[in-house]
Amino acid sequence: MSAAPVIRIVAALIADERGHVLLVRKRGTDAFMQPGGKYEPGENAREALVRELSEELGITASTSDLDYLGYFEADAANEAGHVVEAEVFRLALTGAMTPTGGLVPLAEIDELIWHDIANPGDVIVAPLSVDRIFPLL
Repeated sequence: MSAAPVIRIVAALIADERGHVLLVRKRGTDAFMQPGGKYEPGENAREALVRELSEELGITASTSDLDYLGYFEADAANEAGHVVEAEVFRLALTGAMTPTGGLVPLAEIDELIWHDIANPGDVIVAPLSVDRIFPLL
């Protein structure tokens, strides 16, 4: 464990039928990352992720929809000198979980993309996603 300040989060690995991964970019930042976010007091990891997915993307999921993938650490993408500690879950997204018309960026999310990790192009992606989560696919 690093001596750097720690940011504790939850994150979702959501892939489509092509194997592209859903990534979001928060307002005022350059790096795309897995959907998710910080805990609120009293929440466990599953509860926090269900809330974050609803707030950020309008996804209606339950805690039982989440498949635990593990605990991962990486340098924070948007907070220099910080480390991210993440509990990561896979979510198989169904049409019933999304608003009519598909996913839309809400709250602090400026943009969402379906990222092709085999052909990443020039998209800036958070170290947690590239180094820890993408290898799970």
